[in-house]
Amino acid sequence: MQHSAVYNLWFAAAVCVVCAVVVSASAVSLKDRQAVNAALDKQRNVLLAAGLANDSEKLSREEIEERFVPIRQIAVDLETGEENPDVDPATFDYRRAAFDPDTSRPAPDNPSRVQRLADYAVVYQLQDDAGTIQTLILPVEGYGLWGTLYGFLALDADLNTVRGLTFYDHKETPGLGGEVDNPTWKARWAGRLAFDDELNPTITVIKGPARPPAEEPHEVDGLSGATLTSRGVTNLIHFWLGENGFGPYLNRLRQNEGVI
Repeated sequence: MQHSAVYNLWFAAAVCVVCAVVVSASAVSLKDRQAVNAALDKQRNVLLAAGLANDSEKLSREEIEERFVPIRQIAVDLETGEENPDVDPATFDYRRAAFDPDTSRPAPDNPSRVQRLADYAVVYQLQDDAGTIQTLILPVEGYGLWGTLYGFLALDADLNTVRGLTFYDHKETPGLGGEVDNPTWKARWAGRLAFDDELNPTITVIKGPARPPAEEPHEVDGLSGATLTSRGVTNLIHFWLGENGFGPYLNRLRQNEGVI
């Protein structure tokens, strides 16, 4: 039986409505689970940067939460470097805060193309039993080739030696800039120095292979065929370790921890 054009249009419209309702209902019902999974993925990447997990491990939710227990989360005022106990680091959403004019400010011009800075950011401290920082994990972000890379940079107790670097969200080209996810490349960051003797952020992703840390501690292997991504990684690290990022907080820590 052949239906009229009007019937076909109404039928197609009805199918679209039903599909839209199903998709919307699924999105709403899965929202909480997606939020939990996103939080777990962030925690896993904090562990990776800190050397408390490795890429080859398939960690369950319980294992991630157990390994995350010794890590202290702190909300930091980016302008002053002071801790703010009134901000709950477990629920604070930096990206949302950075988009809200009431909780952020414009960033100064920078090669990393960070547009706005939230008033606060959450940092992570792995402490010993005496409360001394053993590893500091900082969130970092900045533009690569196709979009913003979001990740974590971990520093040792001297607040200079790199423990690790990892990215949990980016749009870089697989096989090229996407090699920021390659465990072999990430492992080459360990033992490098983030700052020079004047405490200026100096670590740089160079073009080609870098010499061993003992010979050239401020250089990291470049990503083959991904010059703009390599430059983007350098830029974002320099930004977040500098005066407009975590510089004020790091200076406070250096004084309190006696590392300067």
